[in-house]
Amino acid sequence: MNIIGIIPARYASTRFPAKPLVEIGGKSMIRRVYEQAGKAKLLSQIVVATDNNEIFSHVKSFGGNVVMTREDHPSGTDRCFEALEKTAGKFDFVINIQGDEPFIHPEQIDLLASALNKETELATLVKKIEDQETLFNPNTPKVIFNKYKEAIYFSRQTIPYIRGAEPEQWLSKAEFYKHIGIYAYRSDILKAITSLETGSLEKSESLEQLRWLEYGFKIKVEITTYESVGIDVPSDLEKIKDLI
Repeated sequence: MNIIGIIPARYASTRFPAKPLVEIGGKSMIRRVYEQAGKAKLLSQIVVATDNNEIFSHVKSFGGNVVMTREDHPSGTDRCFEALEKTAGKFDFVINIQGDEPFIHPEQIDLLASALNKETELATLVKKIEDQETLFNPNTPKVIFNKYKEAIYFSRQTIPYIRGAEPEQWLSKAEFYKHIGIYAYRSDILKAITSLETGSLEKSESLEQLRWLEYGFKIKVEITTYESVGIDVPSDLEKIKDLI
């Protein structure tokens, strides 16, 4: 099975412009992501998908594969599809690797890749929630899934709701999972989902994966034990000091 890892790297982030080029311990963020992804055993190829000449040249300078994509993509998913079309070769699956996680664990990528087969349409990772702050943080999407490890729903709210118990007791009453934002798409499904109109669920929660569920696509989930540390704003760099 041929699996390509694509790393979207947009320049004009509202909250952190030029984020892929920020230096972290002597290396750019995008280089760290690329090198971590390169340690995964199940990827056939890795490519950065950018919309900026400076990022393009920088990736080339450290020997990375990179393609130029349009500036107006609404999401990393759309950028991944354009990159797939511009990359030579035939790939069964695409794994969308977040370009703002400089210390992503290669084991996470391989866990997701190992879950893929010809019946899989889409797949992603989840992690068990262990603390109250994460459980009730609307910036941390939660997910519930069925016994076949297929996502039922994603929400910024805490799901499931525990009836008859105070919120501080919820963690002792049920298992809760947060979404880890790495996606795998079967190549034909990636083409299909990029042509879908935004649905009411996505508009309500601002979560693109709800569009896929609303249109009837199945999202397989795998449970990781590794924490995900993303860099959204400059102050987030403090979170990774101990990892450098």
